Amino acid sequence: MEVGEILNYLLHNHSRWLASGPDSHIVISSRVRLARNLSDFPFPNRADQNQLLTIREKLFDALGRVKGLSDHWVIDMDKLDQIDRQFLVERHLISYEHTVEGVGKGLVITPDEGVSIMINEEDHLRMQVLVAGFDLYKAWEQMDAIDDSLSQLVEFAFSLDFGYLTACPTNTGTGLRGSLMMHLPALVMTKQINRVLQTITQLNFTARGLYGEGTQALGNMFQISNQACLGYSEEELLEGITRLGGQIVDQEQNARERVLRNSRVMLEDRIWRAYGLLKNARIMNSAEAFEYLSMVRLGLDLGLIKDVDLKLINDLFIIIQPAHLQKISGRRLSSRQRDIKRAKILRVRLGCEETSSSSTDKEGTDNV
Repeated sequence: MEVGEILNYLLHNHSRWLASGPDSHIVISSRVRLARNLSDFPFPNRADQNQLLTIREKLFDALGRVKGLSDHWVIDMDKLDQIDRQFLVERHLISYEHTVEGVGKGLVITPDEGVSIMINEEDHLRMQVLVAGFDLYKAWEQMDAIDDSLSQLVEFAFSLDFGYLTACPTNTGTGLRGSLMMHLPALVMTKQINRVLQTITQLNFTARGLYGEGTQALGNMFQISNQACLGYSEEELLEGITRLGGQIVDQEQNARERVLRNSRVMLEDRIWRAYGLLKNARIMNSAEAFEYLSMVRLGLDLGLIKDVDLKLINDLFIIIQPAHLQKISGRRLSSRQRDIKRAKILRVRLGCEETSSSSTDKEGTDNV
């Protein structure tokens, strides 16, 4: 498939990691990521252009022969414009760092978006597996199989003293980062979230925003992951993040029950106001939309809203983002046009408005 066809397929299909899974009312997805480098090339930040291109072709070829990756797409990042790159960030398939223009960057993904492999980001390889719900071990099983198969085809940079060598020392060792995307609205509402985040840091884990390092926790979504790899085995890292994740799930569940028990009317009012705005607003920015969708998702989880499909709400978290709106429209949109387009998509998808028969409205937005 051509790059345009791949992106169009992704735009109109449901991501595997947004499906229902264990504890998915709180844990949206589990991710396992491995950092690896080839032994016979400098790290990307020290490699010249010819070396970066050689690395990409070598890895494209090797990944094409990896067991478990028979059905995958290969993307040359040089062929993508900035909106296409941002689109992939919004789908959690690449990092912000991978959107920066540079020679030799590549991407390998599976059609269900469960596996994504960045080439020549900070390391030669950043491989990730995403699964729905709280299931790090399932993600690790698939990631471990890919890593084992690939290691038979290429030689990784490895030290008997330090383990796998990486561009950033915090990844040296196993090169493994496990992370959980968690929806924590009750901890935010009860103002317990700062205490929880401080505890996470003290335990040598880290909490990041929706898109990882340096990003905001939009829609009460937080990414919880281990902070260091060196000195720990894969089993110890997975056990640690799993244990911490379980504790946070319990705290969020307890906070939801307290709010429901002690402030039910306030909670219901906040949820239904959010639902009303999503169904009726004519202009809405990203932060507002994420906040209101978070409240509706909480309402569904608590059984306070019953006539909305959770899958639809999960999908809306993805398609209302700026690059998605522009891909749907087929053209660049200003910030105001995106806010109008976003509101219209929400109204139509929530069944409150039919698609207009006109091609363009007064504000310059297209049909949904």
